[in-house]
Amino acid sequence: MPLSRSLSMTSLSGLLPSWEEDELPVEDLLLFEVAWEVTNKVGGIYTVIQTKAKITVDEWGENYFMMGPYFDHNFKTQVEGCEPPYPAIRKAMDALINNGCQVHFGRWLIEGSPYVILFDVGSAAWNLDRWKGDLWHTCNIGLPFEDREANDALILGSLIAWFFKELTDELGDTPNVIAQFHEWQAGPGLILARSRKIPMATIFTTHATLLGRYLCAGNADFYNNLGKFDVDKEAGERQIYHRYCLERAAVHCAHVFTTVSQITAVEAHQMLHRKPDVVTPNGLNVKKFSAMHEFQNLHATSKARIQEFVRGHFYGHLDFNLEKTLFFFIAGRYEFSNKGADIFLESLSRLNYLLRVHRNDVTVVVFFIMPAKTNNFNVESLKGQAVRKQLWDTAHSVKEKFGKNLYEALLKGEIPDMNSILDRDDFTIMKRAIYATQRHSLPPVTTHNMLDDATDPILSNVRRIGLFNSRNDRVKIIFHPEFLSSTSPLLPMDYEDFVRGCNLGVFPSYYEPWGYTPGECTVMGIPSVTTNLSGFGCFMEEHVSDPAAYGIYIVDRRFRSADDSCNQLTQFMFSFCQQSRRQRIIQRNRTERLSELLDWRYLGRFYINARHLTLSRAFPDKFKMDPMAPLKSDGFRYPRPYSVPPSPSASVHSTPHHSDAEDDDDEPYDEDEEAERDRLNIKSPFVLGAVPGN
Repeated sequence: MPLSRSLSMTSLSGLLPSWEEDELPVEDLLLFEVAWEVTNKVGGIYTVIQTKAKITVDEWGENYFMMGPYFDHNFKTQVEGCEPPYPAIRKAMDALINNGCQVHFGRWLIEGSPYVILFDVGSAAWNLDRWKGDLWHTCNIGLPFEDREANDALILGSLIAWFFKELTDELGDTPNVIAQFHEWQAGPGLILARSRKIPMATIFTTHATLLGRYLCAGNADFYNNLGKFDVDKEAGERQIYHRYCLERAAVHCAHVFTTVSQITAVEAHQMLHRKPDVVTPNGLNVKKFSAMHEFQNLHATSKARIQEFVRGHFYGHLDFNLEKTLFFFIAGRYEFSNKGADIFLESLSRLNYLLRVHRNDVTVVVFFIMPAKTNNFNVESLKGQAVRKQLWDTAHSVKEKFGKNLYEALLKGEIPDMNSILDRDDFTIMKRAIYATQRHSLPPVTTHNMLDDATDPILSNVRRIGLFNSRNDRVKIIFHPEFLSSTSPLLPMDYEDFVRGCNLGVFPSYYEPWGYTPGECTVMGIPSVTTNLSGFGCFMEEHVSDPAAYGIYIVDRRFRSADDSCNQLTQFMFSFCQQSRRQRIIQRNRTERLSELLDWRYLGRFYINARHLTLSRAFPDKFKMDPMAPLKSDGFRYPRPYSVPPSPSASVHSTPHHSDAEDDDDEPYDEDEEAERDRLNIKSPFVLGAVPGN
């Protein structure tokens, strides 16, 4: 069977379990990855499978396929239709098509261009009642008529199990099939495939337990009561018992069970009653720049664009120095407690107090980028940008006239009288422009008209803490209840550009199985705040000896009270405000170097580990592995910088100083030497530590 590969992942440095051969015989294997979000963006799983595609295709070539539901619009805009590379796959598809079920094949037009097999759920809906009966007779799980999402998941799973039956019958013993299923929506396919004894190796990955999401959304004290929940009762009360059963059955049917983080591994053990076999952290495609400091230049460029927006938003109240202004932000789904917006707002109130008491001349502008229901942009926000543009046009026209008059005088060999180079009309125009900037109201907290202004959680808490963007406040708040877009008339920036222009991302999540937002900050060289209840925070705690030195501040929300966690977050932000400009540049350099830890070229090895393990369990005669060999070693610890880390206790003066102050003796720092040491360290072998028990 032909195979085209540009890179073997197992050739990368790293410790994997001992095998009879150095790498998997992928020529004799077919790998399938099943998820509801293949070509269908719903949430974070889409980012996982999309960014991981390139490195998987590099390893598996034409032996790698993604599977998911067919949606006409997505297929037409994202997929290039083509014929399957192998006759066995064509025959398996035809078996379904000849029975009235539509199946589509093509290449997903993303990096790596993986093959996709998409099943039209609607075309097979007439089988739903029969397949519900099959599921009931197989595992006594019944699906209610009104739960369309669960019904669609069953149809997709039945089609996939049917496809695998036809495929394995056609293939025989070679090549062997590996299938990885993501989340409960893909679970029915795994359950049916195993119940029908289809000869294939299976992996089930949960990115967050279904019941865990519901419990945290209901403000339960989740982590302090993990072992005390009656999971059947809790799932029943929330009317998701059938979904919970599908998820739990898939977990126990799979040869190998994986989660995306250590904290989710603990959760899964309690909620689903099986310890994960492997932790497979989420990565990103890290694009390194050719110029060493290009990401610093991108930060400066994007920051200037944010400053322009701030000039307009705070017109008439722009009594703070934008060169001494720091931009903080929080972004993601509008889950007020789960995403930590509650503790963030309370900490901002305390930060505002500290900055005022210490008479710090730093101003902090905080953006909340969380989509909510709105009518549209509010008039004050649009007016602010219009006033800013009008001032710019006025200044530009006066500048042109001034320059022309100055040029003419110099040609005559004269030094012009600066008081006469502009006439009275010019001064009148400038005065009118100044009067136009006067406003009798405070700059708005939100950029849009909210549908539920009175009950909105963020706005309600802003009213409680009293941060209304007054002149005395050193912390200003801007709530942008819409995802960012370069086509916006208000803040025309894509999310990536906006992140690059900020100084600090703050994500003090209470429930975050992984957390892509701080990871995205890291690969762009932007420091961030996370918690030890997020998968990303746990990963950094385990693999970086001094995360704060590298711009990763980890708030303890697991073993501290809410008030203590809030104080810790406040101190992190206050310490960040005390850093000099030079220290922030140093820290961004260090943060950006951590990006290699999050690259799929490194984290992809844990998926390889899971595939090794599932093959040894599904086909023990062909794929042997020493059962005593540990799946994971003691773990890699990224050392702290050899120079003094930029923290107030070690490198910042006891009293705050200007953000643009640059003290040559702040810390002994050699960028090139430290970067070279980090490059050597990052290439050292590392794997995750053991999954914790209770």
